[in-house]
Amino acid sequence: MASRLESLAAILKAIPGNDSAAQRTRMLTAMERLGHITTFEASRYLDCYDPRPRIHELRGQGKRIKTIMRQEQTESGVHHSVGVYILEGRIDA
Repeated sequence: MASRLESLAAILKAIPGNDSAAQRTRMLTAMERLGHITTFEASRYLDCYDPRPRIHELRGQGKRIKTIMRQEQTESGVHHSVGVYILEGRIDA
């Protein structure tokens, strides 16, 4: 079974491009496959520098996405509040 980071890398490789449609597709794919995606993961591993507009657009397309906040520690050891996006209505959610 692939690690979370390996899965995110595979999504980025499979869905290239920096346009908003590609970014939306990567984020949606990550939520479908992994259960959730954080703002940090989207920016760092899916090349979506600011994921908030992409989530707004997905919601505009009718996707039900829940946002919760949690603290995460970066590589430098600093804690940050990050958004966690969860696609609602998944069978295994």
